[in-house]
Amino acid sequence: MYYEGMVENSLRDVKRLIIMRHAEADWGMDDFDRPLTKRGHRQAADAGSWLKQKGYIPEQLMSSAALRTRQTTTWISDALGEQAPTPHLDEGLYEVPASRVLARINGVSESVRTLMVVSHLPAVQDVTLQLASPDSDYNSLMDASYGFSPSSVAVFEVPGSGRFLTVRMRASSTL
Repeated sequence: MYYEGMVENSLRDVKRLIIMRHAEADWGMDDFDRPLTKRGHRQAADAGSWLKQKGYIPEQLMSSAALRTRQTTTWISDALGEQAPTPHLDEGLYEVPASRVLARINGVSESVRTLMVVSHLPAVQDVTLQLASPDSDYNSLMDASYGFSPSSVAVFEVPGSGRFLTVRMRASSTL
């Protein structure tokens, strides 16, 4: 499921933050080394195609260093083609609370207009719910609060040249 945040503002004055949970992963091995399932590979490729179709092309892509997030990031990059940035693998995005993910986001250069973060539960869900504004779409937020399923994507649009965390969002479920 995809959650799309929108604000009323001209696109030239908008920054985007894309939060994604890794695609479906296999079980039965060390957590850090869990690979994507066949379904997970399809989910990640579909999410990448959706991002490209919507024009949500990240300038910077940060990913947890766990295998399933690296594989998800590879499929996203494949779908984005030549426009895909070189992913930055960040061990600080694995098994961390939302506050650590938000700290990583706040550490990104102000010049980055579109940032994508690929990580894990519960952090991706918690970050999404923390960044949602009071005027966010109720149904989309309920979907996000009841479960941020594998390969879910939240897109926040942030007006002006401020930091990513000055979010005003109205989420709407798409797909």
